[in-house]
Amino acid sequence: MEVFRLTRKKYAQELSGIGAAKKGARWNSAGNEVIYTAGNRSLAMAEVAVHYTFATLPRDYMMMTITLPDSLSIASISEEKLPADWNQFPHPRETQKIGDNFLLERKFPILKVPSVVTKGDRNFLINPFHSDFTSIRIKSVEQFPFDRRLFE
Repeated sequence: MEVFRLTRKKYAQELSGIGAAKKGARWNSAGNEVIYTAGNRSLAMAEVAVHYTFATLPRDYMMMTITLPDSLSIASISEEKLPADWNQFPHPRETQKIGDNFLLERKFPILKVPSVVTKGDRNFLINPFHSDFTSIRIKSVEQFPFDRRLFE
């Protein structure tokens, strides 16, 4: 299986959850490392684009294609099992608890979660401390120019 991560050029050569741990995000609290990826390239782009205008968008984004071996177990959480406000901004503490528990339990290397940005699409959280993490590979890294029409 392939997943996708849109990231700045200086971070595109390794898989690390350090950036997410700095401030925390929807599925992790500050101090907990997790790697956010998307089920397709368009979702990876949308997840980044919602945070910028065209004027503030950095020009050095790279699309990482990441290979998850088919042998990896993937935990999944459906929208029905999430709190009613799971998709609000700012994100609720409850979704961070879900992600933090996934990371700390280390039962699964991957957690499949619904996207807030694109209803029906899924993001895949990677636990860099799971014993199966070493089997996950970066397949390719390519420049990713945003089409300015997305921001008009």
